[in-house]
Amino acid sequence: MNGKKVKHVEIKPGMKVRELVDEMGKAGVFSAGRLAEAVDIYLEMLDSDATVFLGVSGALVAGGLRQVLCEAIAKDLVDVIVTTGANVVHDLLEAFGGRHLRGEPFFDDAKLRKQGISRIYDAYLEQSAFELFEDNIQPLLLEITKQEKRMSTAKLLREIGLRLHDDNSFIRMAARKGVPVFAPALIDSVFGLQAWLFSQDHELVLDVLLDVKEMFEIAHGAENSGAVILGGGVPKNFILQSKLMAPTPFKYAIQITMDRPEHGGLSGATLEEAKSWGKVAPDAKLVTVIGDATILFPVLIAGVLGGRSVKSKI
Repeated sequence: MNGKKVKHVEIKPGMKVRELVDEMGKAGVFSAGRLAEAVDIYLEMLDSDATVFLGVSGALVAGGLRQVLCEAIAKDLVDVIVTTGANVVHDLLEAFGGRHLRGEPFFDDAKLRKQGISRIYDAYLEQSAFELFEDNIQPLLLEITKQEKRMSTAKLLREIGLRLHDDNSFIRMAARKGVPVFAPALIDSVFGLQAWLFSQDHELVLDVLLDVKEMFEIAHGAENSGAVILGGGVPKNFILQSKLMAPTPFKYAIQITMDRPEHGGLSGATLEEAKSWGKVAPDAKLVTVIGDATILFPVLIAGVLGGRSVKSKI
């Protein structure tokens, strides 16, 4: 038993995010306490010069986290990113001049279809945005494949990022900072449809085995490493499996999820479970924060950037 008293969170006018996180850490229980611990672990990762792998699942860009991802990359909080095709598409949509709209979570979706609106819970996308996406991605693919026909998704996204002009694009920021962005399931998205259409008249081979090779090389060379995982799915597994053949497992890991472990699904699997696979070190510093990443991840990054003045472990 810890034995420490739960100190009730004290809110003060004008307090900074760092100060709020410190208060959560003094309480030390439930998701608030674990979020404070996540900030501590993240700061320790950075202080120890660990290679930080960030997994971004779902459609968090559509959920408003695009610039949070940009800031994390720009401030050197991330060394490697693994994400979904959805986040790539939504980032590029905005880079090309498209937009995400605020809508209603409970609406007549048949009517939305007639209006040319696609819905992600209460985030809406106009059909014209996908037309804009096609108008921009096809010329980019043509330009890039003049130099190289076969490439990993990380290589392709880097080449795309270097050609973007939107400072708020996390794909662009990652390319500029030399942070590889892997999207092993890139074809499971509108990007995949566009890549297939392009391949009907041009040569393009997205070689995901090259993704595996490049990811394993990074993981193998990272003696000290940590993982920050938002959700689950392909990004979570691709990050954790990279340590299966590496000499050292992850020493740190943070997970933010709303899923549960009992049904055996990856998104809810505990980080402790990864110890049995050799993906995470037996003495690794781990924390799972249960909750919505669109709320918790911005607070985590703000807390890390602010620095913790009080170390309050659970």
